[in-house]
Amino acid sequence: MESSVKLTCPAPAKLNLFLHVVGRRPDGYHLLQTLFRFIDLHDTLHFSLREDGMVRRTNAIEGVDEEQDLCVRAARLLQSETGCELGVDITVEKCIPMGGGLGGGSSDAATTLIALNRLWSLCLPRPRLMQLGLKLGADVPVFVFGENAFAEGVGEELQAYSLPEAWYVVLFPPVHVPTAQIFARPELTRNTVSITMRALSKGLLFGGQLREQQLHNDLQSVVCGIFPEVGHHITWLNGFGKAMMTGSGACVFAEFASRSQAEAVLQQLPHEMRGMIAQGLAKHPLHDWVLENVF
Repeated sequence: MESSVKLTCPAPAKLNLFLHVVGRRPDGYHLLQTLFRFIDLHDTLHFSLREDGMVRRTNAIEGVDEEQDLCVRAARLLQSETGCELGVDITVEKCIPMGGGLGGGSSDAATTLIALNRLWSLCLPRPRLMQLGLKLGADVPVFVFGENAFAEGVGEELQAYSLPEAWYVVLFPPVHVPTAQIFARPELTRNTVSITMRALSKGLLFGGQLREQQLHNDLQSVVCGIFPEVGHHITWLNGFGKAMMTGSGACVFAEFASRSQAEAVLQQLPHEMRGMIAQGLAKHPLHDWVLENVF
C-alpha cells in the first residue's frame, strides 16, 4: 500500500580526474588511485513510501531489468540489514548516460540508500551506509561519502579533497563500454607508481607539474584500442585543453576555469558529436542528509 509520503532526490554524476591502476589483490580486484569530482549532471529519483514492504521500480529503463537495478537492490539490502518492514516505489529519470564512466548506476544506488534512510527513519550513520554501498559496487561509497575525494583500495578508501571551482566540457561518444571487460584485458597496465595525497595536493594546487606529467587514466588506451570513437573524441577535445576519459569510459572531458571558456569550446563541437557543459560541485547535494555518527 502506497502512502502520501514522497521524496524527490538528485543523483549526480562524477568524473575521475585521473585513474591509476597500481596493483591487483589476490582475489582479482584491482587496486586503484583516483580523484572523484561530482558534477551537476544528475539523474532524478522519486521515492513513494509503501507500508506493505514491497520494493518496486515503477518505470522501465532500457537494458536494465528491475531485479538487477541497483536502486532496487539498494532498497532490498537496506531492508534486510535493518529489518525494516516498510517498502517503496522508485521512479528513475535517467539523464546520466549508461556505460559512460560517469557513475550513474552507483550514484542512483547511493541516493537510494540516503533517501530511504530518511524515508524509513532508520538513522544509519554515514560509515554504515558506505559499508552497505560497497556491497553494491566499488563506486557507491564515494556518493554516500558526499565529498570530492582522493580514493584508494578498490575505490572505497576515501579522503575528502577540496577542489577549486571549475567547468567541464563532457563529450558522449556513441559507445557503451563494458567495465569488467576492460579490467580483464591483458594489455591493461597494473603497476602505475602510487602517489600520495600530499604530492597530489602540491601538484594540483601549487602550480606543480604533476597533472601534466603523471596524472592519467590507465584504462584509456585499452578502451581506445577497442573503441576508436573514444580516441577520436579525445583527440578533438585535446585541441582545447587536456582531455581525458572518465572511469572506464566512454565519456571524455576537459577542465576549464570559467563557463565562458567551456561554452566557447562547446560551440565548436562537430555536428556528429554530442556534449554538454557541467559545473564541478563542492559536495553531493544530499551530503547534509546523513549523520556522521549516531550515539
